Amino acid sequence: MRCLRQLVWITIVTLVLAGLSATAIATSHKLVLTGSSTIAPLAVELGRRFESLHPSVRVDVQTGGSSRGISDTRKSIADIGMVSRAMKSDEQDLPAFTIALDGVGIIVHASNPVTNLTRQQITDIYTGKITNWQEVGGKDARITVVNKAEGRSTLELFLSHFELKNSAIKPHIVIGDNQQGVKTVAGNPHAIGYVSIGAAEYAAQHSVPIKLLPLDGVAASVASVRNGTYPLSRPLNLVTRKTPRELAKQFIEFARTEQAHDLVEAQYFVPISID
Repeated sequence: MRCLRQLVWITIVTLVLAGLSATAIATSHKLVLTGSSTIAPLAVELGRRFESLHPSVRVDVQTGGSSRGISDTRKSIADIGMVSRAMKSDEQDLPAFTIALDGVGIIVHASNPVTNLTRQQITDIYTGKITNWQEVGGKDARITVVNKAEGRSTLELFLSHFELKNSAIKPHIVIGDNQQGVKTVAGNPHAIGYVSIGAAEYAAQHSVPIKLLPLDGVAASVASVRNGTYPLSRPLNLVTRKTPRELAKQFIEFARTEQAHDLVEAQYFVPISID
């Protein structure tokens, strides 16, 4: 009887250890990406295809803004950070890998008769000097100003381009990701916002009632970003802490190959050609 009990316990311990080992293996085959909401939808699609090529791998994508991507990568909370802007001087410790190009565009409701705004008019709208669409050739209606939350790279790029401080902005609504921005403007005929050109063009092509306005006389479009004429373009980066570990390295290399170009273009971004 004692021998039988010992055999049972040995079997249980063996199974537990095997389970722990399997858990460790599973954990080592999981990739966590956090950060930019602009990159996140593309990262999800990249993750699905990467998982299909590597069945034992699981890719977890979480948003929260480019600042989160930087912070989580530095703290090793994320394997890869998603950053939808150029890297800053104090971020050079993190290797960055560009996977696509995008732009930031001004959006209004599709029914808005305004088709163009000057740089000064945009500045005046966002700082509260212009409050009615009639002042810029539109209908007699109060302008609803939609701004981005702190920590979002889209906000940083907008402020930099228009030489503004966030404290000078007079918003009525503050949103986080691009989808919130698109939905907010689509649901309010008198709203104005700024979002990823890729996200806006994708939405407009799928019958969401918004339209992109030209910036500095250049059409806000994927084509303008591709040919380099759009004035507010940006790189979409994946960043890692020091040299990426093997699984993260494989994912980044995959994301930058022609094998992923169709996924990039499906999100209305411009693929990067790697020699």
